[in-house]
Amino acid sequence: MYGAYGDGLDEQAALFHEHLRDAPSHPVRDRPLTLNVWEAVYFDHDVDALVELAEVAASLGIERFVLDDGWFRGRRHDRAGLGDWYVDEEVWPDGLRPLVDRVRALGMEFGLWFEPEMVNLDSDLAREHPDWIMQTGGRLPIPARNQQVLDLGRPEAFAYVLERMTAILTEVDIAYVKWDQNRDLVDAGSAPDGGAGVHRQTTAVYRLMDGLADRFPELEIESCSSGGSRVDLGVLERTHRVWASDCSDPLERQQINRWTAQLVPLERLGAHIASGRSHTTGRSHELSFRAATALFGHLGVEWDLRQASLAELAELADWFALYRSTRALLHTGRLVREDVVDDALQITGVVAADRSEALFSLAFLGRSDVARIGRFTLRGLDPERRYRVRPLRIGEPSGGRTVPAWFGEPDGVDGPHAGWTGVVMSGTTLLHAGLQTPATPPERAWIVEVAAVDD
Repeated sequence: MYGAYGDGLDEQAALFHEHLRDAPSHPVRDRPLTLNVWEAVYFDHDVDALVELAEVAASLGIERFVLDDGWFRGRRHDRAGLGDWYVDEEVWPDGLRPLVDRVRALGMEFGLWFEPEMVNLDSDLAREHPDWIMQTGGRLPIPARNQQVLDLGRPEAFAYVLERMTAILTEVDIAYVKWDQNRDLVDAGSAPDGGAGVHRQTTAVYRLMDGLADRFPELEIESCSSGGSRVDLGVLERTHRVWASDCSDPLERQQINRWTAQLVPLERLGAHIASGRSHTTGRSHELSFRAATALFGHLGVEWDLRQASLAELAELADWFALYRSTRALLHTGRLVREDVVDDALQITGVVAADRSEALFSLAFLGRSDVARIGRFTLRGLDPERRYRVRPLRIGEPSGGRTVPAWFGEPDGVDGPHAGWTGVVMSGTTLLHAGLQTPATPPERAWIVEVAAVDD
């Protein structure tokens, strides 16, 4: 059990972030821009199509390419195949190597999806070892997502999964495992007596992760778990990233990310830019809102980039460049959330340890009850220093509306740091008096850059 004592939610979050950042397992290298192919292709795996997608991704500066569910035997849908951890010879006649080699030649890392704790009844594993399925009372638990839980507390089941994962990770150059867990443990007993098995299962999962870390010291693991079902300190000791939700709708993610970050530092919070129309909610959002939301995390993409327009690809390249230039700040600084004075506006920021710079997001989540939200303040800065505050102009989030005088004049700079000249104010003024909020349509976001001025 861990506890934290401090003044407010930000202080509590900072203490947990410091604790996790001090852990030996905490990632220290830059968090790579990641493309996950799930919403791009789902189960429709085709080598040529995936290579084409990888080539588009690499051209934009993406650094990690992740092949999701569907690569193993019999896995053309979610009703079969779990547990049979062999590359599907029909879909991949030459194995994964052609895709992996091309991804690596393009300068990207390769990642692969597994769901090691689960099994489909329609699988060779379940047919050969039905007693390896967790159950009580001589009956199978109610299925969820057409699957059951594999009893890793059984030494022979544990050894099988460890051997198969080791074989796949040895065969090709895999730097990253997306570790899923798409159902809860119910009737979680061990056959044949049905004795309680949750604790034994949990420690077995830890041992499996630890065993892979021993065999592959450079391997990184994401805890996906149906999108945020297992985000806790025990898992965070053994993984390098969590997937906070399978919903990448930016309006939903503003709250999901805000509260996941209460425990998880941003560098370990997976946040992806998805397609214009969300696959989970059906809402449509401008690219600038999707990207500004995902920027405050470990940035990635969940989108078939082959279908993106040239304008969208150009804007994505600018957002990726901004991420690369600011991730050292975002992933080491102190998280700041402004108190909510109007539910229509959510303000999130990261302030450097020496308070020399900061990056803030002004996310407009809906329409305010008043004609215009008044002023906003910025916390966490040095009250004795002077700062230049200016919004960055990527994707024109203002929607053409009039902006306050403090924006200054357009600076004429192209690319990710294009914006306005801004205004210079003291940290005390920014904390107490603040700045006029821009008049912005709902479901838009501004990224605001803050930098100390020495003169």
